[in-house]
Amino acid sequence: MSMLVPPPPVVGPVHIPPPDDREPKVRPRALLWDRIKILVFLSAFILLSAAYLHSQIPIMSFGEALRDQLRAKWWIEVIMGLEVLRQIHYLISERSPAYYQFWQGKVFGGWERRMSRMNPWNRFRLQRTVKWLIGLTLIFLFFAWKWDVSFFTAIAEAPGRIWDTLFSPMTGMPLVGYLFFYGIMGVFSLVFFYAIFFFGGIDHFKPGEIKTRFADIWGQDPVLRRVKENVDLLERPEEIEAKGGHVPSGILLWGPPGTGKTLMAEAVAGETGKPYTFCDPSAFIQTFIGVAPMKVKWLYRKLRKQALRNGGCVVFFDEADALGNRGQLGNPGQQAVNPAVNSWEAMHTCNGMHYVSTASARSIWTDAMAQQPATEAPRKRGFIIAGGGGGGGFSGALQALLTEMSGLNKPRGFFSRRIRAFLCIKPKRPPKYRILHIFATNQPNALDEALLRPGRIDRLYKVGYPHADGRRRTYEGYLNKVRNDLTPAQVERLAVISPYFTGAKIKDIVNEALIIAMREGRDVVTYQDMLKAKQNKGHGEADDWQYNELERHQVAIHEASHAVTMYLLQKRTTIDTATIERRGDVGGFVQPIPLEERFTEWRSEREIDVMTFLASLAGERLFFGGDNSAGVFGDLRGATTIVTESLAFAGMGETIMSRTVTLAPANAQPVLDGSDRRFFESELGRQVEVRLQELLARVSTLLEEHQSFVFAVAHALETHLTITGEDVDAIYRGVPGPGVEGWIYHTDDFRLSYEAYHLSAAEAHLRQGKPEHKLPDIRTNISRWAAPAAARIGPSVPPPPGRSPWAPPPPPHGNGAGGNGHHNEPH
Repeated sequence: MSMLVPPPPVVGPVHIPPPDDREPKVRPRALLWDRIKILVFLSAFILLSAAYLHSQIPIMSFGEALRDQLRAKWWIEVIMGLEVLRQIHYLISERSPAYYQFWQGKVFGGWERRMSRMNPWNRFRLQRTVKWLIGLTLIFLFFAWKWDVSFFTAIAEAPGRIWDTLFSPMTGMPLVGYLFFYGIMGVFSLVFFYAIFFFGGIDHFKPGEIKTRFADIWGQDPVLRRVKENVDLLERPEEIEAKGGHVPSGILLWGPPGTGKTLMAEAVAGETGKPYTFCDPSAFIQTFIGVAPMKVKWLYRKLRKQALRNGGCVVFFDEADALGNRGQLGNPGQQAVNPAVNSWEAMHTCNGMHYVSTASARSIWTDAMAQQPATEAPRKRGFIIAGGGGGGGFSGALQALLTEMSGLNKPRGFFSRRIRAFLCIKPKRPPKYRILHIFATNQPNALDEALLRPGRIDRLYKVGYPHADGRRRTYEGYLNKVRNDLTPAQVERLAVISPYFTGAKIKDIVNEALIIAMREGRDVVTYQDMLKAKQNKGHGEADDWQYNELERHQVAIHEASHAVTMYLLQKRTTIDTATIERRGDVGGFVQPIPLEERFTEWRSEREIDVMTFLASLAGERLFFGGDNSAGVFGDLRGATTIVTESLAFAGMGETIMSRTVTLAPANAQPVLDGSDRRFFESELGRQVEVRLQELLARVSTLLEEHQSFVFAVAHALETHLTITGEDVDAIYRGVPGPGVEGWIYHTDDFRLSYEAYHLSAAEAHLRQGKPEHKLPDIRTNISRWAAPAAARIGPSVPPPPGRSPWAPPPPPHGNGAGGNGHHNEPH
């Protein structure tokens, strides 16, 4: 019994992220103009005031007027003194790491830590109160200066003075009317210009504010190498410009959502330390006609300033397909609406799309959707007020964007373009605005060709799904942030069974696994938590549905037949999940994971897919006296579609002609017309039926030879409801698995017990009653199975690889099942 108790998990040291070493050790050095601009403005204000006073009193010299203004406006001297101290503080911070770290970590950091302990609502209200006090103080200081009274006198007299001014018989009513009229006009003007220049989702980040680095992006090494090349050119442009070239100004990152396109753009800004501007699609949605182009021009004025000031900048356009098209994909007033009902959910069957290859699934899905006509959205009539609406080509934003991207090297400014020409001076060459444009989209075909031409977007990089090593690194990166007891082999297994997983999805799975562990009162994430989180995220939570005992057994046999056939025959996939838990109209499914990506399929592989489909029909007929349920509806449709396409289009039958040439030119694609009833009476229909019968016979023979394997998997499904591919493998080889003790299923006692239970269920099925025997519960009677299992196999001594301990001897010819699966077992 002791051998059945797993050792306590060895929890590795908790990974504590290192302190953020991306913070600069000193303050970035300021430019000369930034250092003196406030002093220059204040000095100019004092000089203009002195000049005005000198013009009003001619007998007063300019020096006397200047001294008088300095005495009268003493507060300007105070501000200038504070500004000098600030610049001295900045100057020391730019050269002394200890001084800079003291202010950032001790002073400002300590204040932030103290404030963070305050209740967020109290902190918010306190900040608002302080802002109001500062604003009122400035207002009363202005009144005190205007009325030539003290600050406190201004506070006391302000209500009365304002009341007399507004409601005086001489000045009150005209002033009220003036304020009302010009106030309304001012509000409209403010809203208009605020909408133009501030609304729209354009966020600017100063140099150093973006902390993302290339080291934060896992699994995208091929793309990162190319992006880093652009970064090198942006940081050292003279190397390529001295050779007669130019720095690429545009990059398009395209690929599925969640693969790290936005993170990559942030990393470019973080690595270069350049200003970063983020633009989302809402930035160019206009309320009034002409607003969107004005936003684009205002954006590029700011980008040019940032590029000159910092030696370059990075601008990122997210969801670029919303901006970068002219609407050639269709009229915005009309759009095709796909039916809301999913074809496969309407079949009331197990999800047959799960246990075939990607190519076969695509063929079946295309055939299903071809029979569902699209509906057209109803047209609405009405009037457009103030025009506008939309983005991209309809608003003029795209045209303005194209013009700005191509016109960065044109002369600008009145003096450069007019005065120099008038004086016959050679035009001044414009500065080189090194602006790196990064666009991201998952619909690259929607972008306008003018945007994609070289000179605007010079490089197009596909940011696809991370490869296996990248997924492993991503798992390791996010698992290092939580307590876990996963071994390197388990992390590697997670990477293998997670094809087409993005970094965002992996992060979400790790977080879900942590929530599952916390729900059970643990602070350590286990491998089982990761598997359960992966199942929940991939297939959704199971319904709160309880099968009756007979139906549970029937569904288990159905899915076990799929799982056994897939395990034994499909060599390039591995089982991820097998379940009989109900989810909507899907009673259960077997989910495979491709072990490698392939471009095409062969006849033998398609036959294995068809046999996997037909396994449910073969299993139900084999184990329930020739009877079968309507749950095989989707399986038969999938099998028929694959065989028909193989015979009609791919030359995988008696004939090699392609039915594609008989289709109308507008529909010249290998899609079958399901409404053609003559198909079932045609020669092609006869060939399809013959091939299906052949494959059904082969899979029936396979399941009959591995009856004990089917029963074992069915029992595991009935007991646990959901098992993994590793559990199926453990059952086959007779070793302990993640969720089941596979060696128990190789005992004679279990075989006899479960066969008696199945015979009872099969008899109950025929008489439409209830089974007399109960499902063998090996979890509560595990001591009963321990002794024979230890004597026969033993969990620590797995059987040699190759044949299963319960498999019958091979037939004379090894072509009965069309393949041997993962373990080189001939059939």
